[in-house]
Amino acid sequence: MFLWRNNTTHDQENDSLQHESKINELKATIGPLSGHSLQFCTDACFRRYLDARNWNVDKAKKMLEETIKWRSTYKPEEICWNEVVVEGETGKIYRANFHDRQGRTVLILRPGMQNTKSIDNQMRHLTYLIENAILNLPEGQEQMAWLIDFTGLSISNTPPIKSARDTVNILQNHYPERLAVAFLYNPPRFFEAFWKIVKYFLDAKTFQKIKFVYPKDNDSVELMKSYFDDENLPTEFGGRAILKYDHEEFSRLMTEDDAKAASFWGSDKKLQQAVNGHHGADGAPSPVS
Repeated sequence: MFLWRNNTTHDQENDSLQHESKINELKATIGPLSGHSLQFCTDACFRRYLDARNWNVDKAKKMLEETIKWRSTYKPEEICWNEVVVEGETGKIYRANFHDRQGRTVLILRPGMQNTKSIDNQMRHLTYLIENAILNLPEGQEQMAWLIDFTGLSISNTPPIKSARDTVNILQNHYPERLAVAFLYNPPRFFEAFWKIVKYFLDAKTFQKIKFVYPKDNDSVELMKSYFDDENLPTEFGGRAILKYDHEEFSRLMTEDDAKAASFWGSDKKLQQAVNGHHGADGAPSPVS
């Protein structure tokens, strides 16, 4: 028994040393960075990109370089709430005011509440909220959880395939290992055809994180509840919390977070926007027991 434990510890130490070596190797191959790219590329960031590419330095380098290029042009850290406030009017995506059992930030997605047509603007809204979810992670936690509610979704308002593909591209290629799990709660029957197409956009790691939950399937329900306290989980997901999206309150919280993000990134533009406020609404829905 002692020998087995000793060997296990030794193997873990070797893995840790190898990982540190690969992180240093990736740093060296990426080369000198400056500005926001330097802030973005922390050791934890290098580790996530390596992890997403099974610790293959060349593949991780290619992936990270593409993200650095994307961030330099798309500038996700500079998106302000007042730029996407219209997208948020119906609460189709918002950050919940509770965490899962591991302290992860939770995003609630409600595709049936889609209120706009521009996929580009929808993706900016999604990106803004992913950045916001990361901003609000507690220390020591790097991942978020998604809860997807299909209430109100019909064949006529199902998102186009391009929307799903762009969502996967952003999440998978530019925020690797940021998603811990995504629970799709009680999707309608017609969603099966949509899923058969969308699942081919997912890499193996992301695919494993997608969990379907059906109220009559106890195993799937118990799996979801192993991640969330019943008191926090909204009734839409089989929990006991009543969650009402308050756009004015949520907007207020996002404006406050814009100031926090501007301070972190040193973004004068975002700070100015946050200081000036906006003419939209404001805050995060509160669960009521």
